[in-house]
Amino acid sequence: MAAVTSLLTLDYVAKILDENVELLEAIVSNDDNLTYGAIVSVHTGLDESITALTDHGVEELTDMLSQARLTTKAWHQFLDDFINDPELAARFKAHKPR
Repeated sequence: MAAVTSLLTLDYVAKILDENVELLEAIVSNDDNLTYGAIVSVHTGLDESITALTDHGVEELTDMLSQARLTTKAWHQFLDDFINDPELAARFKAHKPR
């Protein structure tokens, strides 16, 4: 595995991918959704941290979302599988996938 030389915050990844940051937060809240080491907690204070992704994590997330958005059925299944909050999943289902 290559050394990690940069991290991207979820806010920044959401802007790059033109995604809702809340969706990305929900996906990465379960660290089993991406390869080990792709999701990193960056401590910004004593009891404060932000979540960031490695470059590989961004690529993996991008591929995951592209595949999920191939059809409405695939998108709904993706949300059911990867979003643990049913209300949040329902909210994203209400929006047509890109």
